[in-house]
Amino acid sequence: MRIDAYAQVQQLYSNKNVKKVQKETKTSFKDQLQISSKGKDIQTAKNAVANVADVREEVVEPLKKVVSAGNYEVSGGKFAQKLFEKYNNTHLEGF
Repeated sequence: MRIDAYAQVQQLYSNKNVKKVQKETKTSFKDQLQISSKGKDIQTAKNAVANVADVREEVVEPLKKVVSAGNYEVSGGKFAQKLFEKYNNTHLEGF
């Protein structure tokens, strides 16, 4: 073990003559925030979306009634067609 290297490292950490340099800034600038018209439009759109319900009850309620009554029927052919379209769209996007 090299004790002399340890002593050098210890001297670095025990140096008490370290001076902190602090810049003096004498400016009269104030922070300002300017929002562009596009930013304002985005904020307006976000607020409008936040105030809209996540579920469209006028669409969901009739479906709930049909399903709970046991009268909801799914066409196997239509289901297969939609499934096939979805498969083709997701696998052919890179081509």
